[in-house]
Amino acid sequence: MQHTPIKSVLDDASLTGITVAGWVRTFRNDGFIALNDGSTIRNLQCVIDQEKVNAETRARFTTSAAVKCTGLIVESKGSGQRVEMQGTLMAFDMPSSWCPW
Repeated sequence: MQHTPIKSVLDDASLTGITVAGWVRTFRNDGFIALNDGSTIRNLQCVIDQEKVNAETRARFTTSAAVKCTGLIVESKGSGQRVEMQGTLMAFDMPSSWCPW
């Protein structure tokens, strides 16, 4: 499945169900990933459903981990960003073919 550049997601909030790929900048409160793919300096916040992603998997969301996220783009409930992704599927250790360049 082809992924959408994070810059496109942040610039066009009308996108809905998409896949993004990049590297974890930060992982907060065991449920919020700041993801960046190099297409923009801004990050996309990916929200993890803690009931669907076990603690062992969440422990792998460390800074610079390569992650591919599929989910819905929704208006953000928090401050600091206009939109966020409600993640439904996460994958690790992306092959180089997923990289945006």
